[in-house]
Amino acid sequence: MNIIIDTSVWSLALRRQRSSPSAETKELAELVREGRAAMLGAVRQELLSGVRADQQFETLRGHLRAFPDVLLEAEDYEEAASFFNKCRARGIQGSNTDYLICAAAARRGFGILTTDTDFARFARVLPIELHTPRTSVTG
Repeated sequence: MNIIIDTSVWSLALRRQRSSPSAETKELAELVREGRAAMLGAVRQELLSGVRADQQFETLRGHLRAFPDVLLEAEDYEEAASFFNKCRARGIQGSNTDYLICAAAARRGFGILTTDTDFARFARVLPIELHTPRTSVTG
C-alpha cells in the first residue's frame, strides 16, 4: 500500500537534525526506498511556502520533484468537502489540506503518515488508515 506523507513528517525529515531521527523520519526513508511514499500537490505547496532564500527554495523544489504528485480528480475535492462537513458536525476542526489528504487516501486505499494529532480525531469519523512507523525500521 502506498502512503501519503503529511507535511509534518516531511518537515521533520527536511530539518537539520542534531539528534537521532524520529520514528516517522526513519519510516519515511524506508517508504521512499520501497517506492511507496506518495506526495500531494497541496503538501508540496506547504513545504515550499515560506522558504525565504531563493537558492534554498530551488534546492528544496529540486529534491521534492523526485516525488510525482498523486493526481487528484473532482471527486477528491468533493470527498474532502464531505469529510469536512462530517467532522464539523462532530465538532472536529481541520484544514482544507488535511481533509484533501484524507479524501485522496480514502479513495485510493492509501495510508497516511503524519505526526499531526488531528488525524487521529479524523480517523474516528472518516474511513482513513493512519500508517504507524514499523519498529523494525533501522537507520
